[in-house]
Amino acid sequence: MTTPQYLNPHQARTADPTPYEKKLAAVIEDVFGTGAHDLPGLVAGLNARDLPAPDGNPWTEDTFRTEMRRLGA
Repeated sequence: MTTPQYLNPHQARTADPTPYEKKLAAVIEDVFGTGAHDLPGLVAGLNARDLPAPDGNPWTEDTFRTEMRRLGA
């Protein structure tokens, strides 16, 4: 039996996630798990963990938005 397209969580994915994308997703999930529910809280949580922004600097709201756009999120 095949899964209906609308139930496939990866229906828009064109390739497997990279190690960076997997780590970023895990860190974001961890930050949300601590109770952060807004962008400032997410950015603060990202900066508190060992995952710098793609440019090597601390995350900002703008760098997070830009990275999510780049990743197609």
